[in-house]
Amino acid sequence: MSGRKPTSFGRDESGAVLIEATAAILTFFLLVFGVVEFSYIFYQWNAASKAVQWGARLAAVSDPVASNLRSLTGLESGTLLPGEAMPSYDCTCSGSTGTCAGVMPEGASACSYDAAAMTTIFLGRGNDGTNCVGGANAGMCTFFPGLEQSNIEVSYQSTGMGYAGREVGPVPTITVRLQGVTYDFLFLKGLVGLTSLTFPNTSTATVTGEDLNAAGSAS
Repeated sequence: MSGRKPTSFGRDESGAVLIEATAAILTFFLLVFGVVEFSYIFYQWNAASKAVQWGARLAAVSDPVASNLRSLTGLESGTLLPGEAMPSYDCTCSGSTGTCAGVMPEGASACSYDAAAMTTIFLGRGNDGTNCVGGANAGMCTFFPGLEQSNIEVSYQSTGMGYAGREVGPVPTITVRLQGVTYDFLFLKGLVGLTSLTFPNTSTATVTGEDLNAAGSAS
């Protein structure tokens, strides 16, 4: 019979290697999947930036989402003469609510929403109402898969350009921005319990409007 004393449970280290290996493997997978996940988030962020740039450019040469701008002449109040500075105006249109709101000159029509014009910015020219258009006629969704029309906001603001009585209408500054865009985690959701991330409403692009007439613009 051996005279070796039995090792107490508190001093038994026979499973230490297995525990250390498990911790190292979990840490390794967390780092790998974390890098993959956040790289994809960064890609999505860049895609959002490209989408708003394209959307702003498309809005500059398309029918305005604020359809009342088509009839704005600046002469509505009867106090201005043709050639004088265009009065101030500001319309912001939300794809989420399907409405436009803002301040218009005295006598001019209130801000009103054109759903077809917003759909053109979202899906592209010649769209079928459902699918993204590719190529030169592409819409915002082509550059940012997963984008919803409800995430888009388009603002039209006076710039001091143009003049009252201008035949083809006002020359606004157009700002396209994204709001309420979320990213659903793929890997980290299971590993650390993260579910989704809401992007800050900082993806914006601003351009100067041109003819605001899709029929008169090249595709």
